[in-house]
Amino acid sequence: MASRTSPTVRRRRLAAELRRLRQGTGRTREEVAEWVGCAPATVTKIENGSAAARPADVSLLLELYGVTGAARDELMTLAREARRRGWWHEYADTFHPGFDVYVGLEEEASSISVYRSETVGGLFQTEAYTRALFAAETPAVAERDVERHVAVRAKRQERLAAADAPSTCAVLNEAVLWREVGGRDTMREQLCHLVKVSRTPGTTVQVLPFAAGSHPGMHGAFTVLGFPEAGDRDMVYIEYRQGSLFLEKQADKDAYVRLFDHLRAKALGPEESRALITRVAGQMA
Repeated sequence: MASRTSPTVRRRRLAAELRRLRQGTGRTREEVAEWVGCAPATVTKIENGSAAARPADVSLLLELYGVTGAARDELMTLAREARRRGWWHEYADTFHPGFDVYVGLEEEASSISVYRSETVGGLFQTEAYTRALFAAETPAVAERDVERHVAVRAKRQERLAAADAPSTCAVLNEAVLWREVGGRDTMREQLCHLVKVSRTPGTTVQVLPFAAGSHPGMHGAFTVLGFPEAGDRDMVYIEYRQGSLFLEKQADKDAYVRLFDHLRAKALGPEESRALITRVAGQMA
């Protein structure tokens, strides 16, 4: 049983269960909407997890689907937990579209597999590196928003040192090490931090060297999240300039898991990667 309870994960699990129950009874969304007293679009949002269902509506749905006893109690608990506010909701107005959902999922993930082609991932960034990234943005990011982004990344990083820390593996393109984000001093600090983080139990950092040549990850960065509960399906997160994608179809997930495994196999091992990162840091002096 997971020791953390993320409302985002609960909402996603409840959505999947309500969709499964409706389909199992053979009812249409229109029929369900009429029973609850809402628009069919609302049922769609509840079932895809884009909106948190009101407990009163969940109670009506479970009555319609004939769910009673312990099963009903469990789903009603999910409905209540799904409407709570996670710490990240305080920063939602600052986030890249969809990133609030990602942070909520990451909060309860038991495994995090990250491929980065251009920058160090947020879980491993130093404060100075984060600030330098936002300083390079166009249009310019307001100072208030930069401070909030820094706070969010620091909060996310607390998980790596927690008792229930996820198993985390990052594969970094070698270009990430050489790109002087914020100047040499900032980059040297960031690389030394990467070496330190790579020694954290449960965390692996590997570098995909230039010598590996062309590879199937050249299309860009992605993250695969795994979850401790059987009812919570693994998912793939891809961020782009104006939004983000969450891939949950099994074929899509399998493709990205295979891709990540392939990139790990082509990358240097953990010890070799640490040695390379250390050498590059030395050249940033």
